[in-house]
Amino acid sequence: MMVVGLVLFLGAHVFTTRREARAQVIAKLGEAPYKLAYTVVALAGLVLIVWGFAQYRNNGGWIQVWTPPKALKHINLALMLPAVIMIVAAYIRGRIYTTLKHPMLAGVKLWAFGHLLSNGDLGGMILFGSILAWAVFDRISLKRRADAGGPPIPVGGVGNDVIAVVVGVIVYAALAFAFHPVVLGIPVIGN
Repeated sequence: MMVVGLVLFLGAHVFTTRREARAQVIAKLGEAPYKLAYTVVALAGLVLIVWGFAQYRNNGGWIQVWTPPKALKHINLALMLPAVIMIVAAYIRGRIYTTLKHPMLAGVKLWAFGHLLSNGDLGGMILFGSILAWAVFDRISLKRRADAGGPPIPVGGVGNDVIAVVVGVIVYAALAFAFHPVVLGIPVIGN
């Protein structure tokens, strides 16, 4: 299920990089139906990724490829804070945004890389490696596209950076203390 979810989620995202094909689909369907279909496919993929990974972890299908040293888990935990802040800065645009140009992709790459470091199992390597590969591909594709590919969000100043950092810290804490242990069953703090 996780692999099916990855195909749906990443497939939808890769399709958006094929600008001519995307434009043809929008011309046939209309922009609103295209966005609805994209959202449904991407969300279905995300749900299948989370559900499939949880099934993999909890139903005895675990395949350990290597055992990461405990230090890598701590490094991953440290990398997640700037990764989350970068992702938030993609929407609350300030100097972080203008410096990184594509903070969402930078944050996703950092997130995936950190998780690859701290997870030595086959499922984790497939999940995080696939997302890292997609983020690298998407960044390269952005360099070759004529359009920016993102919504026109106004860019502010340092005040937006402060807001992005505060929101990023809150999201980071929610992911570490609620999402990972409660939703995924993976404690990350004090482990």
